[in-house]
Amino acid sequence: MNRRHLLRASTALGAAGAVTSIATTAASVDPSTSRAGTGPLRPGAGPLRVHIVMFDGVEELDFAAPYEVFAAAGFFTDRTVDVRYVSATGPGTVRAAYGTEIRVEHGWAPHQADILVVPGGGYARRDSPGVWAEIRRGTLPKALAAARRGPTISAVCTGTMLLAAAGLTRNRPCTTHHKARADLENQGGVLKSARVVDDGDLVTAGGITSGLDLALWLVRRELGADGATEVEAMLEYEARGTVWVSDGRR
Repeated sequence: MNRRHLLRASTALGAAGAVTSIATTAASVDPSTSRAGTGPLRPGAGPLRVHIVMFDGVEELDFAAPYEVFAAAGFFTDRTVDVRYVSATGPGTVRAAYGTEIRVEHGWAPHQADILVVPGGGYARRDSPGVWAEIRRGTLPKALAAARRGPTISAVCTGTMLLAAAGLTRNRPCTTHHKARADLENQGGVLKSARVVDDGDLVTAGGITSGLDLALWLVRRELGADGATEVEAMLEYEARGTVWVSDGRR
């Protein structure tokens, strides 16, 4: 266990994603030892590599909550957990929905990830930076479509609409923010009334705060129940809502 380091490092973890120009790697992994394209890793199988996708207009809580959950999980498992922010347009500074500036150190490399997390943001403001702007630009949806055979692809809130634009939710169980559910169904998604919807290599969550629940579920799935409950205790947060799990998870 790494928990003996927890108290010493918890202050730094609490600031993850919430300050300007932060360093984004919680635990470094030598890329030469990473296993690309192997799908979800089971407990003890190797490092868990999580890439959180960033873009201008992204909702702060959508990316910061999963970042902290995954980073904290590294203190309650013997496996290395590597969490980093990535961008389909390469390294640079991203300006989030409420003005937070985040320095993204890493470019697009889904073959080096086990989990991609796609946040949402700006869906109600079609003429502002955010999900609609990224859909119009096309770069991120195209990159997501090309990554479909690699890592588990997950989304928080209206991040699911970026997956829909990439064709990843068509005929698949999924969910999103309540104000975008009709759009998701119209684009072929099979909407489920659940907080988190797990269809194997596609995992989605509805609502801005659902990033906590998405990440806790994936920690439970990939690192085990003990690690997830330890993170809940640390954060003083209990996972809420229904997790819908496909009988034939891919």
